[in-house]
Amino acid sequence: MNIDEKEHLLKYTFEKLSEAPKLVETHLKHIHGHRNAYFELKKHADNFMKDENSENAERLIVLPGLRGVGKTTIVFQIYNYLTNEKKIPHDRILYFSADELKAYLDKKILDVIDTFIRDIHRTSPTYLEEKLFIFVDEAHYDPEWSETAKVLFDKNRKIFMIFTGSSALSLELNVDAARRATKEIVFPMNFSEYLILKWGLILPKDTSESVINLIFHSNDDLFVENAILKETELIKKLLSLKIRKPIEEEWNDFVCFNGFPFTLNITQTESHEKIYDMVERVVEKDVFSIHSFNINTRNIVFRILSFLALQPPGGTSDAKLSKYLGVSPTLVQNILNAIENARLIFSIKPYGGAGKTIRKPWKYYFLSPSINAAMRSKLGHFNISDRHMFGVLLETLVASSLIRMKETSNPFMGIFYDPQEEGVDFLIHDGEGNIIPIEVGYGEKNKRQIEKAIKKYNSKWGVIVSECKRIKKEGNLVYIPFTIFSFI
Repeated sequence: MNIDEKEHLLKYTFEKLSEAPKLVETHLKHIHGHRNAYFELKKHADNFMKDENSENAERLIVLPGLRGVGKTTIVFQIYNYLTNEKKIPHDRILYFSADELKAYLDKKILDVIDTFIRDIHRTSPTYLEEKLFIFVDEAHYDPEWSETAKVLFDKNRKIFMIFTGSSALSLELNVDAARRATKEIVFPMNFSEYLILKWGLILPKDTSESVINLIFHSNDDLFVENAILKETELIKKLLSLKIRKPIEEEWNDFVCFNGFPFTLNITQTESHEKIYDMVERVVEKDVFSIHSFNINTRNIVFRILSFLALQPPGGTSDAKLSKYLGVSPTLVQNILNAIENARLIFSIKPYGGAGKTIRKPWKYYFLSPSINAAMRSKLGHFNISDRHMFGVLLETLVASSLIRMKETSNPFMGIFYDPQEEGVDFLIHDGEGNIIPIEVGYGEKNKRQIEKAIKKYNSKWGVIVSECKRIKKEGNLVYIPFTIFSFI
């Protein structure tokens, strides 16, 4: 690197240090509260600061997630916490974005961090004596980010790092870095996070945990009673909020167009446009970085997304899509895999029991019902009064809540769908040999399907997520309102 390049890097690094406080202040101006992922990062940062030698602290955090889910906001809130509450000097916290770095200077993440440590703190990573914080947004723009993280982690215990990026970020972790990293996946908002960010709601403690326990322990009346108690506390909290419309209408907005932080204070039309723009960026930037498709594949990707948006969430076979699109099943499978790795969609497999293989198509869902709604809006098929369409959005809501629960709090659970004719919507394997049937009870559905599933799978209870007003238990069936389920 020549002298001019070093000078540019030094100026860039100083600029990032000086602009960060104002950037954070502006970005957080209208943010009322904190999401779940923030508290996980805060816990890691606190442990790092408390532990004198940081021997037991999680100090390499990887924050993958779909574009627009609010990763940068969470990082800025951690920055704000460190500077305002923990009084960490600004010059010990470096925040920058790797996509900007690549666009402006065409340099690597390591170049900036090296400048930060050597030229500003006048030392080397090995001999660093004071604790530093390094936050890198959009890290996937540097293909060597994972190796950089691993090297810095090994050189000194006094460096706390957060790397954010697309959902594919976790796929790029090399084996050595993966062993050192703590992964905190960021999802689109659940309903509690929506109310926290938009209205400043303070949730009763362990609200989400009480609903999760209700699903997994409905045979124990203590868990049912606790969930009902939390629900009552929550309803009182909601009534105290100065919302000018019924909470059910606020929840409808959340489902149909307010699933992402950037949609909180805009209209439905604007929201659908912005979500669709986000989908386009994910396809252009993330899907094509995961798999090296040729440029002609772009239209096929969008046709598959459109097909998935307009179909009821039944199984989608590669052969069916292949015939519909007039392309090979292999290409269809590669595209579905890439879209899933980018986390626009996720799949749920048919349940076959231990050691069985079921030749049934997989079900595909969008990561948020708001994505489905935005796709439908773009295609001219969004109608809020269409109960069939709303039923599709609600099944998507339940599926996305379950996948969030698995990836954030219960990694050993399995999520399947019932491949039997007229089977229930979901089957949960709790990791201990128990199968829990879950039915999305919207519209003209009755108990017959779930009672049949309870008998077939020898289940102790079943869960119906429905339009009921309150949590209730009738025999071996537990009813959970959609709004309450949305707090998972």
